[in-house]
Amino acid sequence: MGKINLGRVILGGLLAGLVVNIGEAILNMVVIKEQVDAAMLALNVPAVGSQAITGLVTLGFALGIAMVWVYAAIRTRFGPGVPTAVVAGVMVWFLSYAYPSASMVIMGIFPANLTVIATVWGLAEVVLASIAGASVYSE
Repeated sequence: MGKINLGRVILGGLLAGLVVNIGEAILNMVVIKEQVDAAMLALNVPAVGSQAITGLVTLGFALGIAMVWVYAAIRTRFGPGVPTAVVAGVMVWFLSYAYPSASMVIMGIFPANLTVIATVWGLAEVVLASIAGASVYSE
């Protein structure tokens, strides 16, 4: 079993994070912007500002790095390549998108239809990001 190449994890993770951040920007600034604004208003929470956006972009890059690390960690068992990147992406999606989103719906914080759109979008976004990041990774 080889050691994980942390330099490649970071490089691939930054690429994966870029894919996540581009996807999130399109989703939140175009696709569901009005629904998110209405949901935030209903919660009596101010609109997302530049400080929050900076934090979310940083988290997007951190998620990309974590995703490529997961890929690197499981590739010895599953083998290198796209199928393993998809497994890593789906696992990260479940833990970072599906589970927390379901919790928000169950608690009545966000509308189910808005959450389903964002969660399904996130699945495609994270799988593509994982494939992109894994393409850069090598041991």
